[in-house]
Amino acid sequence: MRLKDKVAVITGAARGIGQAYAERFAQEGAAIVVADILDREGEEVTAGIKAKGGRAIYARCDVTSRAQVSALMDRAVTSFGQLDIVIANAALPDFGDVMDVTDDTFDKVFAVNVKGTFLTDQEAAKRMIAGKRKGVIINIASTVAVVGDNYEGCYPASKGAVNLLTRTFALSMAPHGIRVVAIGPGPVKTAMMAGPLSDPVRLKGLKARTPLGRPAEPFEIAAVAVFLASDEASFVTGQTYYADGGRLALNYVMPETN
Repeated sequence: MRLKDKVAVITGAARGIGQAYAERFAQEGAAIVVADILDREGEEVTAGIKAKGGRAIYARCDVTSRAQVSALMDRAVTSFGQLDIVIANAALPDFGDVMDVTDDTFDKVFAVNVKGTFLTDQEAAKRMIAGKRKGVIINIASTVAVVGDNYEGCYPASKGAVNLLTRTFALSMAPHGIRVVAIGPGPVKTAMMAGPLSDPVRLKGLKARTPLGRPAEPFEIAAVAVFLASDEASFVTGQTYYADGGRLALNYVMPETN
């Protein structure tokens, strides 16, 4: 119960890693605001948390809209009395060569991944400051923010921006006792990665560049988020924690094994 009596807002929480964050945080004692634009899935995640004795509500939120993000944070405070933890998890993927990225795709990916993170961080911080809460904001970056990937279009650039947003918000929030950190996952078994993981060529490449030889399970990334949100990480801010199976430590590829 490391998050007992805390209130957490998680965007993009209707499925995948976001769902894993919501369920694990509820197990650790937090009240959860499940935020997404996937209403049916979001309601199902909320119902599942409640069925296990947890506290949760669902709130529809398009993170590219300041009005909706602002309303989301107000809903958390109104419903549970405070705001302690926010995970800016909502994101859009992009696949293919960067030379094939259209204006429309670029605008959509950056609107969700960068502007959405910016708005979530800013509106969450306002409520934490107003409520005098020494809260934690967790952004979601990626290993491709560091090493790039020729299969993911403009997605790596958007996650590179998330890394820098994390650092700048951390510096701004430090005087208020609010920590801002990020998680940089490697490949994770989610619906977003279903296509690449089902492609034998890409799966072979993924395993070759990941020393642990497999993609992560969502619960493994959620465990990292619990640590960062808890008092055990009380002196950690402005950093991106890479849960990547060793990918960033690898200079080339792992040798093939039978």
